[in-house]
Parts: sequence; structure tokens; C-alpha cells
Amino acid sequence: MNGPTRLHHHAYVSADLERTRSFYEDVVGLPLVATWTEEGNDATAGVDYCHVFFELGDGSALSFFQFADPDVTASHQPAAPSSAFDHVALAADEAARDAIVARSEAAGLVPFTLDHGYCVSTYLADPDGLLIEITVDHPDIETTAPERARTAHAELARWLGGDHHDNNSFRPDT
Repeated sequence: MNGPTRLHHHAYVSADLERTRSFYEDVVGLPLVATWTEEGNDATAGVDYCHVFFELGDGSALSFFQFADPDVTASHQPAAPSSAFDHVALAADEAARDAIVARSEAAGLVPFTLDHGYCVSTYLADPDGLLIEITVDHPDIETTAPERARTAHAELARWLGGDHHDNNSFRPDT
């Protein structure tokens, strides 16, 4: 199949780019790799903005906009913080996740961790309410992923057909 090769970037609006920079660079550990400052054009007439990019290891990025006019920024932000089901998940190894947790706690943030079985995820909210998930895959992911890929369509069809039984044999009993 001919399709996209990777995520280029995920964009979100920030009320304070320095606060956002500190979170993503100093806490999460993603380097700031580009800052574009743009004057309004045909698509954004009269709306000046700054657009920053924090790079992940594969070259993809998380990006954030801040508008020169605070009212424009506010009009583009969500009315409420994201739900737990609206988040950006970033892959990491255990050492990187532990370092992010330590930096988060040192910054006064309160991350929380869930063991999903197939991965262990630590969640923390960025300064504008975007939920970030730091995910460490199960050690057997390379052996289990091919079977998940093989059965993905059938499992989706089963679920959509009304059979909602749990197929996560990795999740620990809670």
C-alpha cells in the first residue's frame, strides 16, 4: 500500500510558548528544532503567530502555535482539558520513562502510570492540558506484534459485530 511513511508533526495551540518549551524540552526531553514566526497570509489574514517544533527520534515532531493576539490563542484552545482518551503517546524505553518521571516530579507535576499489559504508560498533562503518554512496550512486543497485525481486521470486525470480549491477555489482574 502506498501511504504516509511516518508522522510529520502533531500540532496544538499553546497559551505560553516559553512554558511549553520548558515542559517539552526540560521535562519530556525533546529538543526544540525549529521556530517559525509568520505574519498573517491568505489563510490567516491579520493573524501573526509563532510555530515551534520539538523533535522525536524518528524526525517527527510535536508542534505548537501561539498567536500574537492572546484572544486568537484562546479562541483556538480547547474549552476543557483533554480526556484520558485524547492524548499523544510517545515511545520510550524504561530508563527514559523513569528520567521523565523524575524530571516531572522535580517540576511539581504529578504523573500517573498504568500497566496495560502490552505496554506500561505514564501520563502527564502539558501546561495547556494536552495529555502526554510515555509508553514502554512489553518486552515481547516484537514477537506478539505480527500476530496482532495478522488478526487486527478480524478483531475489529468482531468488536463492531457486538462481541466485546476482552482479548488483552497481557493486562495484569486489577
